[in-house]
Amino acid sequence: MTVLPAANVPPPRSPLLLPVLATLLIIGWSSGFVGIRYASEEASVAILLFWRTLLSGLILLPFALAFGPRMRLAAVLPQMAFGVMAVFIYPGGFALAIEQRVPTGLVALISDLVPLAIAALSQPLLGEGLSGRQWLGTAIAVTGVLVVSFDSLSFGTAPLWAYALTIGSMLVFAVTSVLRRGKASLNMPVHQSLCIHSLTGAVLFGICGLFQGSLEPPLTREFAIGMVWLVLIGTFLAYAVYYTMLRLYPVAQVSAAIYLSPPLTMLWAWMLFSEPLTTAMFIGLAVTLIGVWLTLRD
Repeated sequence: MTVLPAANVPPPRSPLLLPVLATLLIIGWSSGFVGIRYASEEASVAILLFWRTLLSGLILLPFALAFGPRMRLAAVLPQMAFGVMAVFIYPGGFALAIEQRVPTGLVALISDLVPLAIAALSQPLLGEGLSGRQWLGTAIAVTGVLVVSFDSLSFGTAPLWAYALTIGSMLVFAVTSVLRRGKASLNMPVHQSLCIHSLTGAVLFGICGLFQGSLEPPLTREFAIGMVWLVLIGTFLAYAVYYTMLRLYPVAQVSAAIYLSPPLTMLWAWMLFSEPLTTAMFIGLAVTLIGVWLTLRD
């Protein structure tokens, strides 16, 4: 019998690590609504996303240069490509769809189906198939999301390409997550990869903003609050935890926590903006919790 050296045995993970990281991910992912709600009253979506990504990238830049391996061009270019998909196309596509009058509730529902697309892609691309129990949990979680979102669903009068853009943006992020999990060459330290992703997004959103006129931010209290929230919680917490979890756990298991984003977003809206809660939202939250628990269980 061959005995593996101790150095080759991965350190055991605490059983509490996954639920703790999943909780942080849900808080960060859902909190983007709060920052956008504060800031979007004062600026266009392009300007909002430009300053969000620019500030995030500039804050991380000195840490990315000082700590971690030297960032060579061969490692930076693939990270820039993933930044285009995860930071520019994903939120930018949804924002453009909303501007084209695709109903916000429908956009939110499609964006929150990212875990379902990831679960479908992880088997053929990574060989990380879900068990029968996890597929059952996924089905229950999707049902809960539908219940939560039902009251806000409508189809609107937007052009067909805008609906296709919404679905395409969701699929792009799903593919990005799966490919990132599958490529060891992309395992740059999280603060470095997030810095590159943010600055890449800032360049592209900056170009979009210039086409609309100006990149000057509104100097208002609401815009400042929105930026602080989006940078610290919606970017640093959400993306950093998500990228870290992709290294530690199967991608479909990681993304399952995102199913809880819609009900938690509605709780944010109730606490901060006095938006009403309905019985259907609580029923959907309970159903979603059951589904996510089944999917995350080891």
